[in-house]
Amino acid sequence: MDSPSGGAWAARWRVKLGFAGGILYLIFAQPTPWRLAVGSAIALLGLLLRGLAAGQLEKNQSLATSGLYAGTRHPLYLGSLLMGAGFVVAGASWWLAGLFALFFGLVYGNVIRREDEFLRQKFGRVYDQYASETPVLVPRWDRLRHASAGFRWERYRRNREYEAALGFAAAVVILVVKMSLK
Repeated sequence: MDSPSGGAWAARWRVKLGFAGGILYLIFAQPTPWRLAVGSAIALLGLLLRGLAAGQLEKNQSLATSGLYAGTRHPLYLGSLLMGAGFVVAGASWWLAGLFALFFGLVYGNVIRREDEFLRQKFGRVYDQYASETPVLVPRWDRLRHASAGFRWERYRRNREYEAALGFAAAVVILVVKMSLK
């Protein structure tokens, strides 16, 4: 069994904690038109990054090293970070920003470490070489010339990335309604 520092707890609880945090966010967010527009644009960029990455990924079958994966080992999590940051901007609350930073650092930091360990065990030296050349999260922009390489809609659907798009749309609608009720 994994120790708490091994990240198993983060993998098990990240979605449940994310939903709980999302509910808190929607209750306490104080969007304004300007903040909602800017924050939604940032979150949309994250959503697009996640979608593009999901369309390039064959989970547990091959090591993704091209397209977005040439610039960062975890473009899906980078997209999640951008989505969260965008919604933090839209919500206009410093304590919600702190809560998101704490959540992302603790939960996704552990999830990323656990995933790296899994990929190292599955792909061995190939992964070690890839990891030595490719940053964990912040991309090497010079390696993203062919960011859409290998994108396939069937991978996007199989990886269920449309769920992130539905969540994004629902959150924006709720924030617009909340803003209009002020």
